[in-house]
Amino acid sequence: MKAIITVLGKDTVGILAKVSSACAEENVNIIEVTQSVLQDMFAMIMLSEFDSEKVSFDEFQKKLDILGDENGLKIHVMHEDIFNSMHKI
Repeated sequence: MKAIITVLGKDTVGILAKVSSACAEENVNIIEVTQSVLQDMFAMIMLSEFDSEKVSFDEFQKKLDILGDENGLKIHVMHEDIFNSMHKI
């Protein structure tokens, strides 16, 4: 299963490392990453893939919510099917 992960917040050292480490801990593969810093704001979008038999989507989402809260970031995880449905024309 694939998921889109978005991260927004004040730019600090190590944001990408923290999010990618959380993914690695749950055996979530990061397929593609784009990031940008706009003045002092950090924005990142990741396409990830994981085995729902090894980690549930809800558990993974909760883990990244906690990580975001601990680091002053807004981290959102969206299932690929929902993302695709939202952007169909």
